[in-house]
Amino acid sequence: MPETQCTDSLPGILAEIVEKKRGEVATLRPQANRLEAAVGNSPVVRDFLGGITSYEHVSLIAECKRRSPGAGLIRPDLEMETFSRLYEEGGAAALSVLTDAPYFGGSLEDLRIARETTSLPILRKDFTLDPLQILEARVAGADAVLLIVRILDDEVLQRLIAETEALGMAALVEVHDERELKRALEVGAGIIGINNRDLATFTTDLDTTIRLLERVPEDIIVVSESGIRVPEDVDRLGGVGVDAVLVGESLLRSSDPGVAAQELARIPRVERSCG
Repeated sequence: MPETQCTDSLPGILAEIVEKKRGEVATLRPQANRLEAAVGNSPVVRDFLGGITSYEHVSLIAECKRRSPGAGLIRPDLEMETFSRLYEEGGAAALSVLTDAPYFGGSLEDLRIARETTSLPILRKDFTLDPLQILEARVAGADAVLLIVRILDDEVLQRLIAETEALGMAALVEVHDERELKRALEVGAGIIGINNRDLATFTTDLDTTIRLLERVPEDIIVVSESGIRVPEDVDRLGGVGVDAVLVGESLLRSSDPGVAAQELARIPRVERSCG
């Protein structure tokens, strides 16, 4: 059975979430045969990597979530069908759907609704610890999954990437610092998500992406996450060659999320030459 890193080394809330997620995985284990059988009837995989890759502009991954541990309630009345359509019409290249229930108010049903509502590729954003969660994501219609380096050891991370690719899906491998970036690259991550949020203090700093970007080979797709609020933020990131941005809170708090998405989508980027 895959094991994560020791939770003693994780910030308090993250350790708490991982422990709860382990319990969810244990509950999911008796459903392994059903999930394996259901994969054959899953929706066709959409090209997440292709969807967020552009040589001319920064791609927008628009996120759906109702709350978060750091921000509290964000959009408790969020309707997936409405927001999925608004984001697609606003020019988003992909959707990110939080499926964690206890801390983010999400569900796999949210993901299914998004899949049925739009033609965009969909990232299941959750705390993935086990291949069964990847099977579960595929059956629900996800085209990509989030893998957080901080909560996984190298062996499990590599296995989860392999399991994801075997299902034809993409893995967005999230890092927070130089050490985690080095680990992600060593296990073959093709899409790197750089989280600008300090998981201990919840503060954000776009300089995290800019600093780490210098260490990423130019053939790796880079997604900047957290703390992106206005077009100027995206313009700054596009100016150093970031491929995509994942934005949730600022869109969700907007009085018109569709217009807000339109303002952040398709901002020009320069070609990156580094790593």
